Amino acid sequence: MADKPTKIHLHRQSKRLELIIDDVSYSLSAEYLRVHSPSAEVRGHGPGQGTLPFGKINVGINSLRAMGNYGLRIDFNDSHNSGIYTWSYLVDLCLNRDKNWQTYLDKLHREGKHRDPDTRVIQFTPQ
Repeated sequence: MADKPTKIHLHRQSKRLELIIDDVSYSLSAEYLRVHSPSAEVRGHGPGQGTLPFGKINVGINSLRAMGNYGLRIDFNDSHNSGIYTWSYLVDLCLNRDKNWQTYLDKLHREGKHRDPDTRVIQFTPQ
């Protein structure tokens, strides 16, 4: 497996980032990339210190910037731009997309959060 993409295409209208790795095309949504940001805001500075981003279904990507030879900075339209996506992290996000996404959805459900910022979840406990 290659250690970095050979091509990257930003599809603004569909809010997707297409990465070509070993001649295989991977399509990652802006929402997926945003909620898996490697920033300290999302991951925290230590175990258990991160936050769970929610309500990001409509997020888009404004721009991409290469960060030297080691990664990419993604500027999202919700003003988030502090995470540096290393090439190896982007490859990992591509290869583990389905598992990562399901883990994220499970966390949202457990915490009573939703992908849509205009939706509120109310959980009732059985009596």
